[in-house]
Amino acid sequence: MHGQRDAMQGGAAHDERPVRVWDVPVRLFHWALAGFFAFQFWSGETGGNAMQWHLYAGYGVLSLVLFRILWGFFGSTYARFASFARGPAACLRYARQLFSRRPVPSLGHNPLGGWMVLAMLGALALQTVTGLFANDQIATQGPLADLVSDAWSDRLSSVHAWNFYVLLGLVSLHIVAVLYYRLVKGQNLIGPMFSGVKRVPAKLAESAAPRPGGAWRALIVFAAALLAVYLVVQRPF
Repeated sequence: MHGQRDAMQGGAAHDERPVRVWDVPVRLFHWALAGFFAFQFWSGETGGNAMQWHLYAGYGVLSLVLFRILWGFFGSTYARFASFARGPAACLRYARQLFSRRPVPSLGHNPLGGWMVLAMLGALALQTVTGLFANDQIATQGPLADLVSDAWSDRLSSVHAWNFYVLLGLVSLHIVAVLYYRLVKGQNLIGPMFSGVKRVPAKLAESAAPRPGGAWRALIVFAAALLAVYLVVQRPF
């Protein structure tokens, strides 16, 4: 019986094909954001002189978030919001299979994973925008804090502080989900975020039609995001 099961699993493995799903910009965004988030946690907890670097890293996060939002419209096939922003019915169908051990392969993000991406981007956008107006009530304030009253700066500082716990919750949920898929469903979600390649069943691979986003397009989009953040922070005009 074990031999038959191994043979079936081996046949399923041989029936898989590699599909290039994640483009280089998405992978760089993912790992750069992870690094920035870890640094933001450290610098925010450390305070003091580290707060100036906290601000600089915040500008980096805001640039990355703006890039990812734009890349969700102009990027490669599976980077686009249209490929993974699904409605409630699709999410419910997927959720019914979530706790079975049977893998449910998908090209790009699955319906629930897609909403996790949107939730993370929304929380990160809120965090970085409130940080522009926030203050630590000691010596550091965001570059736009002088545009609002002290009372509003304090309110936005509170939102900034509490929203960080929301982000910690989302990041923790993301890590738990990745481990769950690896240990329970046997799906490796980390490897493809390095290589860009997913192995999926042959029938699913046949339906894949990935369109590359283009290196020059990615550079232009990222330059636009950097310019937008520079204009907001420096207010040269």
